[in-house]
Amino acid sequence: MKLSDYFPDPAVKPLAEVANWRAAVQLAGDGLEAQGATTAEYTAEMLAAIDDLGPYIVIAPGFALAHSRPSPAVLRTGMSFVSLVPAIEFGSKANDPVSIVIGLAAPDSDSHLQAMSALARVLSDHAVMAQLRAAQTPREVRAILDAATEDPDTQNHQTT
Repeated sequence: MKLSDYFPDPAVKPLAEVANWRAAVQLAGDGLEAQGATTAEYTAEMLAAIDDLGPYIVIAPGFALAHSRPSPAVLRTGMSFVSLVPAIEFGSKANDPVSIVIGLAAPDSDSHLQAMSALARVLSDHAVMAQLRAAQTPREVRAILDAATEDPDTQNHQTT
């Protein structure tokens, strides 16, 4: 499964304007629910975790990984994408403001590791992150993710 396969149209909200971090996390949760990965309770769990633990989800400059623990509110592994215009303060001194929020739902602690590995490669590429921040449609987001995570061996075989 390609990383982009985790992001169906209902789960992608590019260039969203929100009032605060709660609304940004709510949008990420809405995307998870819209694709059938979670119930609305999971979004409430994500918000409650941030209320309790602070902005621990802001894991890199400009990037938040909205998630909570596996729970009955998770129906299957899913991811959502929200880009924010303008970027929003989450309360993370080191990594604010946030311009991209990825929502993550996993029914257990292992089922999403492959997707997270691919996502980590994307996060480490500043050029790809800039492209994602500028993407205007779900299709464009998926195309950027596909290009960024394409296997170099596959690229070589396609060009020869």
